[in-house]
Amino acid sequence: ATMRDPAAGAELLRTARDEGLQVEVLRLDVGDLPSITAAVAAATATAPLDVLVNNAGIELRSPIEDASEEDVRRQFDTNVFGPLRTIRAVLPGMRARRGGTIVNVSSIAGIVARPYGGLYAASKHALEAICEALHFEVQPFGVRVVLIEPGQYGTRLLDNAIVGNGFTPASPYWERAERFDEAIKKLRPGGVAGSAREVAELIHRAVHDPQRKLRYLAGGDADTIAATYRSLAFEDYERTMRQALDWFD
Repeated sequence: ATMRDPAAGAELLRTARDEGLQVEVLRLDVGDLPSITAAVAAATATAPLDVLVNNAGIELRSPIEDASEEDVRRQFDTNVFGPLRTIRAVLPGMRARRGGTIVNVSSIAGIVARPYGGLYAASKHALEAICEALHFEVQPFGVRVVLIEPGQYGTRLLDNAIVGNGFTPASPYWERAERFDEAIKKLRPGGVAGSAREVAELIHRAVHDPQRKLRYLAGGDADTIAATYRSLAFEDYERTMRQALDWFD
């Protein structure tokens, strides 16, 4: 397991011990290439790397207009360039031994963009495109690519979200964005955000899935949104979702 600050891994190590697992925590910051290189070298010092799970991510909460260029760069550096750095670090070894799986945690936002989160969605759309192309490129070398596309889950993503530089209560978008944030909760199964453990278990199943699919949706809300989006013209999709959320301008 990797973290920017390994000292923050005490809870993880306790949980692992309670479940009879051996876990070593290494320092890795997806924005810092030397730390990635060092972590991969340490992880592969005694055995080949079988699976990479790219789970690092941040969310930029902002209308398009209110985000600064620095906000957007930070969003893409973590969510797009970060996975690219780790993928490039592990691929030579996986390709040489003709085996390995690269798992990238995307989002339902990688399929359809929501208002006031469009730049986060753009980063996940980019990750989806990269992984789709990578699937074709590395398949001949025995390397598999997996995309996990969660809906709303109870993680620290929103707690750690960055807010657009100009997105304040004075923004003309503020009131509508707050209404939308409340409305979208209606899509959560049972009205509550799911447990992140459900996504972790899906990652495990996906890695060992004999069907070897590229994409795996996680959560009832993701299933519903994706099915609706893919089956309707955009205007019909918009009308359906506005009605479901009771969200009208």
